[in-house]
Amino acid sequence: MTTTTGTTTKRAKTTTAITPVPRGLETKIAYLTRVLKTPTIGRVWEDLATTAREANWSHEEYLTAVLERQVADRESAGNTMRIRTAHFPQVKTLEDFNLEHLPSLRKDVLAHLATATFVPKAENVILLGPPGIGKTHLAVGLGIKAAQAGYSVLFDTATKWIDRLARAHQAGQLEGELKKIRRYRLIIIDEVGYIPFDQDAANLFFQLVASRYEQASIMVTSNLPFGRWGETFSDDMVAAAMIDRLVHHAEVLTLSGDSYRTRARRELLAKDRDK
Repeated sequence: MTTTTGTTTKRAKTTTAITPVPRGLETKIAYLTRVLKTPTIGRVWEDLATTAREANWSHEEYLTAVLERQVADRESAGNTMRIRTAHFPQVKTLEDFNLEHLPSLRKDVLAHLATATFVPKAENVILLGPPGIGKTHLAVGLGIKAAQAGYSVLFDTATKWIDRLARAHQAGQLEGELKKIRRYRLIIIDEVGYIPFDQDAANLFFQLVASRYEQASIMVTSNLPFGRWGETFSDDMVAAAMIDRLVHHAEVLTLSGDSYRTRARRELLAKDRDK
């Protein structure tokens, strides 16, 4: 009896595995996945059902597998969209960054920032150091990590941020523009200090920083130490007030090292001499 039962069970499984899905049911699933806006489920449910029969999955295991595929595809698409809408100048990852060329950067601090846990806390990140050492690369890499963690990010240079705010101010829409920018959980302001701002521009920049204070995160890169920000913003008091808000809840990384461009040129010249 035991043998017969075992044989019968095996045959039943084999028969079930090759039984085609009733056409009415297939049409209904296609309709339901379209209404629920779950295209991945509509694409994979049948193949996973075959795998489930062959591997003797439980209903719960099959449901989990289907939902996992849908969630994975949705998260991947969301990451791609957030990275695209962040307007990074280039997609540069932290994994591509050569830490050996920047010994002043603590790896444990970078690893912590890469978790993007500073974003929900509305904390800031400040990267200070001379030109060419990779501050923008680090900012973009950390921005990508934040986007992959599900946070909205927007990148631009300090000059372009000022231009954006100036246009809104001239149109009488500055408050609305600041509110719109505040929807981004992280904004990245690159190249503070490369071009000095007049007093009006400095005031606009201050309003951008103040509008996000303890509300949302800012990441800033600058070639100048804080002591020289008054030169950029044409007013030591405005610069001090801005710095006070930026660093209150912030990780400040003061970096030092050779410029990538200078190092690359030096290596190229060395190669030419060796020929």
